[in-house]
Amino acid sequence: MRTFDLVIIGTGSGNSILDPRFKDWNVAVVEKGTFGGTCLNVGCIPTKMFVHTADLAATPGASARLGVDSTLDGVRWDDIRDRIFGRIDPIAAGGREYRKNHADNSNVTVFEGTGRFTEPKVLEVTLTDGTKQTITAPKFVLAAGGRVTAPDVPGLAEVGYETSDTIMRLAKLPKKLTILGSGFVAAEFAHVFSSYGVDVTVVARSGALLRSEDDDISGRFTALAQEKWDVRLDRKTVRAERDGDVIRLHLEGPSGAETVESDVLLVAVGRTPNSDILDVVAGGVAVAPTGHVVVDEYQRTTVDGVYAVGDISSPYELKHVANHEARIVQHNLLHPEDLRKADHRFVPHAVFTSPQIASVGLTEREAKASSQRYVVAEQAYADIAYGWAMEDTSGFVKLLADPASGQLIGAHIMGPQAASVIQPLIQAMSFGLRADDMARGQYWIHPGMPEVVENALLKLVLD
Repeated sequence: MRTFDLVIIGTGSGNSILDPRFKDWNVAVVEKGTFGGTCLNVGCIPTKMFVHTADLAATPGASARLGVDSTLDGVRWDDIRDRIFGRIDPIAAGGREYRKNHADNSNVTVFEGTGRFTEPKVLEVTLTDGTKQTITAPKFVLAAGGRVTAPDVPGLAEVGYETSDTIMRLAKLPKKLTILGSGFVAAEFAHVFSSYGVDVTVVARSGALLRSEDDDISGRFTALAQEKWDVRLDRKTVRAERDGDVIRLHLEGPSGAETVESDVLLVAVGRTPNSDILDVVAGGVAVAPTGHVVVDEYQRTTVDGVYAVGDISSPYELKHVANHEARIVQHNLLHPEDLRKADHRFVPHAVFTSPQIASVGLTEREAKASSQRYVVAEQAYADIAYGWAMEDTSGFVKLLADPASGQLIGAHIMGPQAASVIQPLIQAMSFGLRADDMARGQYWIHPGMPEVVENALLKLVLD
């Protein structure tokens, strides 16, 4: 058994913990797959690079009503795909090379393989060559992320479906794509592939898309999606089968039995933490019913000296959350006498579909369930100067605030650049700025997009 000062499992956000302050630590890094984690390789970064090209491809379809006649001559899938991964793959390879061989990492040993705990703070790593190595340390960081899941549908495993891990590396662009799922992954890839000219069908088990969003956001987005894609709501997937090049889903819905056929099937129903792969329970680490590693406000697990960050422990499963948690753990490893707490009060997220969606804080559904007083205000993009210039007819901002304190408790935006427009609202919530002070205490550039936020703030009726 080899002994280290620190073992980090996973090279996503966990890999960012190491900096020159750890040069005197004997560190082991364990990685079972590609360096860089989900975000770099199969998540945030490549998907948003695809989204950007999709936004460009979709522009001609919206420009004619503004007097600009443009056409989409074609989409070169190979060029789009290869440009994206031609940039990303070298970054992952460079990260691996840096950790393994650079002089800055002379104190770091990289183990490439799958680790499993055999007892508290003892990890058996099955290396890629099949050999095994057992390692231990007084400090561990669990940063092994999560993986995609698939529903238990008869025949699904045999038809050859894609996931968010594989869909971006298709050999060719499909003519028809069926997406099984109704969350953010489904919404983003539906936008991407439909913008490229693919016939997209979305199959949802529930009665709306993006149902975890505020009901007004989810409802309006679902209505817009039904105008662009073949959206099948309230469908149970009974079985899947392949007939040559055709994948067929047999469904049951409000009108009875039906089928959907396509040449590619994307399964996008969710993710699960990798705690079971690590067998953290054998290591004494408690897990929640969802499989997430249980952590306290300092990111400590139930085993002294063992921390966890990112998707393996966070129900948010967001890169910016993982990065924040990694900074907290980094500090707490270096300064055990002065621990810092992670701040999960106001965690924002965005869905890079069309139109873009961003949210932070409580939905109105959650506010009602909390029994606290709140007021609501909405502002349409169409009623601000820039929105009017774009002739945006669907975008809006919805704010919730505590009328007594004036504090925002929720913000939800659907429309152009929502992920950027929401940032001042995140800042106000994080630093306790009253909604009325935020609206009136600063200039808002006219006719900038953030005026939609200003006008929504001014509509809030506070005590």
